[in-house]
Amino acid sequence: MSNDPIVWGVHMGSHVADRPIEGGYVAIGWPEMGDLTKIAPSRDAFKEALALAYPDKKKGAIPVDAGTMFKFLHEIKAGDYVVYPSKADRMVNIGRFKGNVQHHANDPDEYPTRQLVDWLGHFPRDEFSQSSLNEIGSFLTMFRVKRHALEFLSKVDPTVTAPAPRDSVDPDTAEDATDDDTATVAASVQAEANTSDFVIKRLMTQLTGHQFEDFMAHLMECMGYTARVTQKSGDGGVDVIAHMDPLGFQPPIVKVQCKRTTGQTPRPDVDQLLGTLGDGEYGLFVNLGSYARGAVELERNRAKLRLINGEQFVELIFEHYAQLAPRYRSMIPLKQIFVPDLPQD
Repeated sequence: MSNDPIVWGVHMGSHVADRPIEGGYVAIGWPEMGDLTKIAPSRDAFKEALALAYPDKKKGAIPVDAGTMFKFLHEIKAGDYVVYPSKADRMVNIGRFKGNVQHHANDPDEYPTRQLVDWLGHFPRDEFSQSSLNEIGSFLTMFRVKRHALEFLSKVDPTVTAPAPRDSVDPDTAEDATDDDTATVAASVQAEANTSDFVIKRLMTQLTGHQFEDFMAHLMECMGYTARVTQKSGDGGVDVIAHMDPLGFQPPIVKVQCKRTTGQTPRPDVDQLLGTLGDGEYGLFVNLGSYARGAVELERNRAKLRLINGEQFVELIFEHYAQLAPRYRSMIPLKQIFVPDLPQD
């Protein structure tokens, strides 16, 4: 049996925000099962406990979820790597497990079982190949990263070699089978994620910073505003000015700052935009990534401020895609499809 570290992928809901990063952990849910460390270390024991705690759970989901719990508690080893794609900020977080499992009974996010992690790096999704992003888009809460393990690990250690397989781990086991509805939902979610990745990568590679400002002004015109890009000097952080009346005299006037970045925008950048606002003026900050906690808290306390992150910006593009100029539709070629909209467990 090889003792070399392996690479695990872990998914958590967007509602956890940056708490796993700040707290140095990844976690799994199923709070009704109590302390998972008290369950006998076998897949059958986890299946039985899961069926008792969640009697309405689909039969096909029981071996999948039980297998996830078993692997999370008993197959992760200290020194193994973890790849955690955060839904809240579109970052790919890479770290190493400490080999320490903790139970937090009153976890506010309902992820009571934690594995402690030393985070090694945090990277925007557009820094990875689409094929690698597809692999970590698995529908499972926890999974093995195999085909693109080296691509992820090279981000935190350029000298690393591909980890060897561990004999006791078989990610393709029948225990990871699932029912048709769950697999269908997974395919729909993956399609949406792929499209968002595609749009953001096109905006990053096809537009300069100034061209991104032009695109934002055009998008606001598609939304019904009259918009103009400001001069490139002395604008105080304002890139676009938009208003509903043609001449721009009637409030509200929207001042927009555009940041063509997939990283995290800090609070001081947002403060700069707020400092430009006068009576009847509102601030809109747009980026293709996310915002630091201080910036998000500032938005909550400022009625005149709105932050648009990468996911929200892509949604605006989808909503107004038909109104975009042909040059922009050519730059971001999309077609409308329908995907199943089944409830997610």
